[in-house]
Amino acid sequence: MESATLFLMVGLPGTGKTTAARRIEVEHHALRLTKDEWMKALYGAANPSEASDVIEGRLVEIGLRALQLGVNVVIDFGLWGRDERSALRQAATDIGAAVELRYFELDPAEQRRRIDRRLAEQPHTTWHMTEEEMAGWAAIISVPTPGELDGSEPIDDPPTGFATWTQWRHHRWPSALA
Repeated sequence: MESATLFLMVGLPGTGKTTAARRIEVEHHALRLTKDEWMKALYGAANPSEASDVIEGRLVEIGLRALQLGVNVVIDFGLWGRDERSALRQAATDIGAAVELRYFELDPAEQRRRIDRRLAEQPHTTWHMTEEEMAGWAAIISVPTPGELDGSEPIDDPPTGFATWTQWRHHRWPSALA
């Protein structure tokens, strides 16, 4: 049996991650896990930050189980931190799955245009995003290195205080609201 592939969509809002994830879903017969769709279904107009990590955690666990069953998976929720990507790369590697990172970026004006168009045309799929929020997110994203993107760069060690990436993953993405 051919090993499954974990596709990681990396980028800021409005850069094309979900459009690409939908394409990968069809082309690679993949389970697509898009956090915003779950947040909207569960919380509507609200976007509670405390629920975001839990939903991401549940989607990660579903995705890892699907990979174990031989199903390709697309995780579509930005993955701005290198630590997040390292944890998921390690988890996929541990179960024998391949990993493909896809990074999406746009100039801020085009990104704003796309976000505004999506809000106007499909308000049920998104939330309003201020210029300040967008600038703040752009300042904190850790852009993947070429080695991360092509898979040639070794996976980092877990951060200080965590013996394994599994421990870190469970800390970063809790399974329930505290």
